[in-house]
Amino acid sequence: MRRGFLVFFLLVVSVFAKENYSQMSTQELIEIIGFVDEKDKVSFQKELEFRIPKMSSFEREQYEKRLNETPEIKVIEDEE
Repeated sequence: MRRGFLVFFLLVVSVFAKENYSQMSTQELIEIIGFVDEKDKVSFQKELEFRIPKMSSFEREQYEKRLNETPEIKVIEDEE
């Protein structure tokens, strides 16, 4: 019984575990451009496109700057 409940709970949590970009500020969205998981890119892009017309001139400048940057590739080494 417990195992069944645990499996059910994990399935429900995984369904609702998607990133909710509408809760992020525009500045936060701009900062994570280039770092969004492939599975979340569609919802991220939709939220970003929704906000572009409402961006201030400063936010738009930061957005365009971020689009032209290439994200750093950080290799995490094992600490053994």
